[in-house]
Parts: sequence; C-alpha cells; structure tokens
Amino acid sequence: MERTTARSGSPYEDRYAFSRAVRIGDRILVAGTAPVPPPGEAIAPTAHAQMLRCGEIARTAIESLGGSMTDVVRTRMFLIDAADADEVGRAHHELFGATRPAATMVVVAALVDPTWRIEIEVEAVVSS
Repeated sequence: MERTTARSGSPYEDRYAFSRAVRIGDRILVAGTAPVPPPGEAIAPTAHAQMLRCGEIARTAIESLGGSMTDVVRTRMFLIDAADADEVGRAHHELFGATRPAATMVVVAALVDPTWRIEIEVEAVVSS
C-alpha cells in the first residue's frame, strides 16, 4: 500500500523525525498534536482554546491527505489537569460532535512544553 505523509511545520517534526500524519490505504493516523500557535502568535490561554487549536492542526493534516473530520473514528486526549476535562470535552464536541468518534481522555504528569494543557491524537478512516 502507498504511504503518504503530511507535515504541519511544527519544529518538532524535523527535530524528532516524525510526520504530522500518515495515510496508508484508507487509514489516516495523526501524531500527537499540541496547540502550537501559528508563527507570531501566542499560545492560547485556555484548555478549550488549545483543544480547538489542536483540532485545527489535525483537520489540516487530515484534509491534506484526502480525509475530513467526518472520517474521524478515534481521538485520544492527554490533559495535564483533570480540572480541564469539561473545557476540553466542550471543544471536542465542537470539533467532532456529529461524528462522535470513540474517545479517550487521560491525565498525564506533563507535556513537552509547560504551556501546553492538552495534546491529542486522531485516527480517521476515509470513506470510499
């Protein structure tokens, strides 16, 4: 099967040798996606806004590989504070509401950048 990759411009992609997303057949796997802001912008201040930014980055990667947000079947959310669960859940609903993917939300000790409150992974299966 053909393997196609997508990049997002994150400084970690080259530093750690990974792709933002990989498509093999009808599957798209989006790597751990943090709320890295566009160049010249500050990190979003809330977990809700950070989750929306993560979703925006994931959406761009999925679309660049021929999929859409309606193809998403699984999400994994990594939070640094359980108190952010409702904010993150609300943003998840805004991003994936009608699709209702299988979802996991876990609290972790830390993320790579101490300003990040959330990081997500997304999996999609592209309808033929």
